[in-house]
Amino acid sequence: MTDLPPGWTVAPLGELVDVLDSQRVPVSAKERAERSGSVPYYGAAGQVGFIDSAIFDEELVLLGEDGVQFFDLYRGKAYRISGPAWVNNHAHVLRPRRMLEIGYLHHYLNSFDYRGYANGTTRLKLTQAAMSRIPVRMPPIQEQRRIVDDLGAHLSRLDKAADLLVKQLLRLRALKKRVLVDSVPFGDQTGWRSVTVAEAGRVDLGRQRHPDWHTGEHMRPYLRVANVFEDRIDTADVMEMDFPPAVFEKFKLAPGDILLNEGQSPELLGRPALYRGVPEDVAFTNSLLRFRVGPGIDPEWALLVFRRHMHAGRFSREVRITTNIAHLSASRFKAVEFPIPPLDEQREIVARTAERLSGLERLIAEVERAIRQADALRASLLAEAFAGRLVPQDPNDEPAAELLARIRAERSATIPKQRTRSRRTPKELAAPPTRVTGDDYQQETLPL
Repeated sequence: MTDLPPGWTVAPLGELVDVLDSQRVPVSAKERAERSGSVPYYGAAGQVGFIDSAIFDEELVLLGEDGVQFFDLYRGKAYRISGPAWVNNHAHVLRPRRMLEIGYLHHYLNSFDYRGYANGTTRLKLTQAAMSRIPVRMPPIQEQRRIVDDLGAHLSRLDKAADLLVKQLLRLRALKKRVLVDSVPFGDQTGWRSVTVAEAGRVDLGRQRHPDWHTGEHMRPYLRVANVFEDRIDTADVMEMDFPPAVFEKFKLAPGDILLNEGQSPELLGRPALYRGVPEDVAFTNSLLRFRVGPGIDPEWALLVFRRHMHAGRFSREVRITTNIAHLSASRFKAVEFPIPPLDEQREIVARTAERLSGLERLIAEVERAIRQADALRASLLAEAFAGRLVPQDPNDEPAAELLARIRAERSATIPKQRTRSRRTPKELAAPPTRVTGDDYQQETLPL
């Protein structure tokens, strides 16, 4: 790194911290329930419960080993803890040595680019060896403190603004949910009919996927859960499989069909979208339910009814859980109530609701944009800090390289030479084992 400011140096993280991973102990949720207490129990991204005793009792930095989004610039990967604590095996436990401020380390690890360090196919993992290789841009200790103080002031104001934005976003989303739930009244409505989904139209389950159909003479695109969002079909990742012509006709979508997620998390079960003809000539799989309206029903009205049911928790009442996934079976879906007002009234309610939702969605988009800008500002502040442009350099500060060299020399002088087993006396062999801790490498007697 040739762009280092004056007085800065670069050292591997493993040389700047004590790694306390060997002291971590994972405890199952069941066991924690039997060991209730007031000691925080920490995991990859933060506190995940309580327990009755502590492993650690000091100020530390925890860095996710797995279970965190290492490649998302705006997501935290490290956090600080202090006081009694228990840490499981999903977070690395780091104690900064005396050439590194704990606040500086915390911010640095949250701004570092982990590409090339965290690896994995289905779940990213930062091994201890890879973590120890992380290059840390280290200013003089006095400048580290100035950076931490300045970042604290800026980030405190930014966090307050971001918290207000998040609260506003939650209120707007709650209002959107209320508009959707209230848009379809239930009860004795003049001129309305109350039927079941099965009576209102036709329900079909999509075609099951099979490895034998990944290739063939009649490859056709199909939609699955990953493509169906609320009132939106995402065509960015449409897959194909072999559909013989007669089979394809059975599962081919027609404009006006409504697709609902058959399997999802409970709160998103039955998430519906209206197929409007894009992409063309496409089928669907058995992870989705298809509803095709009957006579006297506008597809937009059916979509509104299903959105209402999802937000009101109506579909979640029909949930069946298998392998941690909630399922809405076709038979249970068919039995759900479906109100039918006159066709003109259907269209009037749909138009009125769309107008209300349009205003809310514009506000939601603006708030989400402001939150993204706050995230970008945070990332920019951290980047400036670790490029040496946030606070001025002081030529009177002891250069970080000199401090690091002095500490290395002290360690070399204080670490005792190891004897071979054959040369240890019986008295030495009987003595309790010791370990070296901290920057001064004081010996500490360990229990046998």
